[in-house]
Amino acid sequence: MLTVGDKFPALTVPVQQGSALPGGETLDLGNANGKWKIVFFWPKDFTFVCPTEIIGYGELAQDFADRDAQLIGASTDTDFVHHAWRKADERLAAADFPWIADNKKELANALGIVAPNEGVAYRATFIVDPDNVIQHVTVNGLNVGRNPQETLRILDALQTDELCPCNWSEGDEVLRPAA
Repeated sequence: MLTVGDKFPALTVPVQQGSALPGGETLDLGNANGKWKIVFFWPKDFTFVCPTEIIGYGELAQDFADRDAQLIGASTDTDFVHHAWRKADERLAAADFPWIADNKKELANALGIVAPNEGVAYRATFIVDPDNVIQHVTVNGLNVGRNPQETLRILDALQTDELCPCNWSEGDEVLRPAA
């Protein structure tokens, strides 16, 4: 699995976003446009834990944008399955950020996050800096959801470029050891 310090794969991937039928839209993951990326994978659309995470991240989308971070969701489903799921649930439709349709598992395999027995992606989260270098990774099993607020807290800490103690939150003092 790729980890901290590794380059995030610079692939061009199919995405679905919004309410329009998929029309071949893509996202170039190698082009950071000077922004951080928050890429989070869920195992499958039309499941139980996954929508809680997507909705949670969607509720923080503006907070990520305020920190110059692009929020990107992903699963190994197709763009048409993503579209159908958004159409079936207005809360998911409101999570208006790109969803990668990695049905060929090119990105999931490049990242090393495919659950071998199930053939779907683990619940993996990558925080990627503007130079396309992975700065944080978390991976949960298929049955346990993530805390999007924690992802935001970690992004805040990474963006300080300082030493941040346990449970540090934006506005707290950073550590400044005596030289």
